[in-house]
This record gives sequence, structure tokens and C-alpha cells, in this order.
Amino acid sequence: MARNARLQGHVAHWEHAMEQAFHDTGSKQRMIRQFSYAAKSWDRERRLITRLEFGAQGTNPRFIVTNLDRSAEELYDDLYCQRGEAENRIKETQLDLFGTRASCHRFLANWLRILFSALAYTLMQRLRELALATTDLAKATAATIRVRLLKIGAAVIRNTRRIRVLLASHHPLRDTYLIAANALASP
Repeated sequence: MARNARLQGHVAHWEHAMEQAFHDTGSKQRMIRQFSYAAKSWDRERRLITRLEFGAQGTNPRFIVTNLDRSAEELYDDLYCQRGEAENRIKETQLDLFGTRASCHRFLANWLRILFSALAYTLMQRLRELALATTDLAKATAATIRVRLLKIGAAVIRNTRRIRVLLASHHPLRDTYLIAANALASP
């Protein structure tokens, strides 16, 4: 639910307490609370959960309307945040792996493009799990992995018996690339 002046009034005392705690400790403060609330257009009050944070940038409240009968912390951390994480993965597929490029005039061509984006996402997930789990890129987005690790200058040399791909020797993440290549090559 979007923040408004009435909601801000409900949480102002909690935010003030967190601001004092932040100034005393210097560490970011986090609090999850619940209260009943009714917008003017609603016929009754509903349960609202708020996640409040106070840090160096100031306040950062989030508000959720729910009718689920679970604790506020469980609903926010285990349900709402997981939903947001799923939405981030969808956005990653659409933006970072070109999942919105469906500009062909024929359905099957667009379907194939979306299928390729889904395949690219699956490959990126497996790359993270199998090859990058012990590296700095273990939690990187698909765009970061693609641009920083995989987008490498190379020369292709072909003769009658084999094709050789010579990668740039001064790649900034050469060690990470070797870790990933070795992890994928091992049985």
C-alpha cells in the first residue's frame, strides 16, 4: 500500500524511537509492526503490517494490507519479501535477458524468443549455483554476470582439425572465469 499522511501519522512514534536508537548506536534500525486501518473508501478496518527502517538515508517504511492470520514478522519476511524476490527474477528475465523482445508479426517467432529468454535465465541460474557459488558473483544479477564475466573479447582461429577460441588475457575477472570454467568442466 502506498504511503500517505494518515499512515505516516500511525507510525510516526515508532519512527521517532528508531531515529533516536540510530543516533545512539549508529546502526540501521528495523521494526515490523501491525495496526488496524481503514481508508476513507473502505467499508471496514483492515489489518496493516508495516516494516519500518531508519538508517543514514532516513526512514524507509513499507505498508501491507492483509487478511492472513500469521505473525507480522512471518508475513513480511517469509511471504511478502519472497514475493518481491520472485518479481525481481521476472524483471531480470525481461530486462537483463531480453524477455520482452516479442516484436515479430508471427506468434511462433515471438514464442521462440520468449523461450530463449527462459532458457537463458535457467542457464544463468545454473551457472550461479554450480560455478559461481564460491565467488563474488554468487548473488549477482544476470546482467552483471553477462557484462562483467561473459562478455569477453576473443579471437577465433580455425584450421582443418580444430577451432580454437583465444580469450583476452587481461580480463579483470580472469580468476573468477577460471573457477567457473573448472567447476563446469568437472564431472
